[in-house]
Amino acid sequence: MMQEFDYDLQSIQAVRDLARKGQVAANQIANYSVEQIDRILRAMVEVAEKNAEKLAQMAVEETTFGNVHDKVYKNHMASGLLYEQIKDKKTIGVIDVDEKNQVITIAEPVGLVMGIVPSTNPTSTVLYKSMIAIKSRNAIVFSPHPKAAKCTNLAIKLMNDAAVAAGAPENVIQGISMATIVATNELMHAPEVKMIIATGGPGMVKAAYSSGKPALGVGAGNSPSYIERTADVRRAVHQIVASKTFDNGTICASEQSVICETCNRDEVIAEFKRQGGYFMSEEECAKVCKILFRNGHSMSPNFVGHAALDIARAAGISVPADTKILIGEQHGVGPEWPLSYEKLTTVLAFYTVADWHEACDLSIALLQNGIGHTMNIHTEDKEIVRKFSIKPASRILINTGGTQGGTGLTTGLEVALTLGCGTWGGSSVSENVGPQHLINTKRVVNGLVEPDEVAAKDETFAKWHPELAAQYGCASHADGGCGCPDTHREPAHETHDVGIEMPVGHGTSGISYSVGCNCCGGQTVTQEDLQHSNDTIDAAELKKMVNELVAAFRGE
Repeated sequence: MMQEFDYDLQSIQAVRDLARKGQVAANQIANYSVEQIDRILRAMVEVAEKNAEKLAQMAVEETTFGNVHDKVYKNHMASGLLYEQIKDKKTIGVIDVDEKNQVITIAEPVGLVMGIVPSTNPTSTVLYKSMIAIKSRNAIVFSPHPKAAKCTNLAIKLMNDAAVAAGAPENVIQGISMATIVATNELMHAPEVKMIIATGGPGMVKAAYSSGKPALGVGAGNSPSYIERTADVRRAVHQIVASKTFDNGTICASEQSVICETCNRDEVIAEFKRQGGYFMSEEECAKVCKILFRNGHSMSPNFVGHAALDIARAAGISVPADTKILIGEQHGVGPEWPLSYEKLTTVLAFYTVADWHEACDLSIALLQNGIGHTMNIHTEDKEIVRKFSIKPASRILINTGGTQGGTGLTTGLEVALTLGCGTWGGSSVSENVGPQHLINTKRVVNGLVEPDEVAAKDETFAKWHPELAAQYGCASHADGGCGCPDTHREPAHETHDVGIEMPVGHGTSGISYSVGCNCCGGQTVTQEDLQHSNDTIDAAELKKMVNELVAAFRGE
C-alpha cells in the first residue's frame, strides 16, 4: 500500500521538483542569442494579448478585486506595451564597449528567478515578470497567491507554452500548483533559485529579503497628492479620479491622500463632487473605516479593489449613484486617523493646509507609512517642484495620476508592475524594475599601465606627494603635468569607429593606446616604443577581440 503524505509535505516535494527543472531550463536558455530571445518574447506577447480579456475576467471572478475593463489593459501593459519598451534593450552578450579605458561589458543571466505574485495583479504580474526574465535569459518559477491561484497558473501555462513553442527550453516558466506557505518558503530557500522578485504584502517581501538570496522587493505605497494653489484644479481632480478608480485602486502607486490649501479648498471640493467624489460625514467615515480595516490600519482583503458603491453599501451609508470615490476628511496622521494609511481601493483621505510649508510637513508624515514609494504634485510653480523633489519617495510625479504615472504609462518611467522604494522603504532598488535588474554584468579589461609603474604614471600622486613621487621617477609630474604639451592631448569626446556591431556608450573619447602616462593621446609612438610595450592594443586589435567575444557568445 502506497504511503500517503501530508499536503504540506507533498507541496514541498513538488517545489523541489520545480526548482530542479527550472535550473535545467535556466542553464539551457543562458546560451540563447538575441534573435532567439526576441522570437520567444514575440510569441509570448501574441498569446498574452489574445488571452488578455479571459485572464482579466478570471482574475476578477476569483479574487473579487478590481474590474475586468482595467485588468485587460494591465495585461496589455505587461506584455505588448512592455515588449515595445524592452525589445531593444541590451541584455545579452557584449552590451557596452569603453574604447578609451579598454573595458568590454558583458551581460550574463542570473539563473533561476523566483517570482512572487500578488492577488491584486495576479495575471499581469506573471506576464510582466515572465517577459523581463526571458529578456535577460533567465528561467522563472512563480509562487501564486492562494486567493488567485487558478488565474495565475493559467497565465503561467500560457506563457510557458508560448515560449516553448517558439524554441525556449521546457519548464522555462513554471508555477507552484500546490500553493501553501511552506511551499513558498521552500522555494525561497531552494539552492537552485538565484534571485527573488517579491511583489506582495510586507510580510512576504520581508520573508524574501530574509531568505539569504538576492531579492528585488517593494514596500507599501501611501502616496499623497498635493494640489498646490497654482494647479489647474479641474485637471488635477480628473487625473486623481482616473488614477484612483483604475482597477479600483489596486495599484500601489495610486493616490491615498489628497492635500489642498485653504485658498483652493472650496474649488477642490466642488470639483471632486462634480467628478464623482463623495465627501463622507464623520459618522459615515467611521462606518467605512470599521469595515475597511482590521487590527488597526491593516486593510481587510474583503474590500481591496472594490467599487465605491459596493463599499458604501456594505458600510450602510447612502451615496449618489454616480459616486466613484469615497472621501474622508482627516485632521492628523497615525492610528487615530486610519485613512492616513494605504488603501488599495476607491477611498481617499482629504487634508487642508495653509500653505506649501504645511503641505511639506504633512507629506513627509504621510510618506512615513509608505516611505520611498511615490508622491505626486499638481502645480504650475517650478519652485514648488524643486522644493518637493527632496521628499523621501522614489517617484515624484508632476501633474499626472499616481497609478499611470508611477507605472510608466503616462510618464517617461519604465513600464513596470514592481516599483522599487529604495533604502527608504527597505528595498534594494529604487527604480521601476526591468530586465536590466536581472542580469550580472562582467567586465573584460585590458591592462593600461605596468603594475610596478602605477605610481610613476599617476599625476595625482605627484601632485599630493611630490617628494615621494620623485622616488618613483615621475618628478616631472609634480608641476601638475606629465611633461607633454597640451597640443598633444586627445580631444575629450572624439569617438573613433572601431567597426563593431555593439553599442559604444558613455560618449567616451577615441581609443589611442600610447605608452607613457596614457593621458597623451596625440603623442607619436615610435616602433621602438611598440616593441617594448607588450600591453599595447590598437583599435584593430580591440575590434578583433570584441568580434571574437561576440562570436563566442553567439555560439559561432
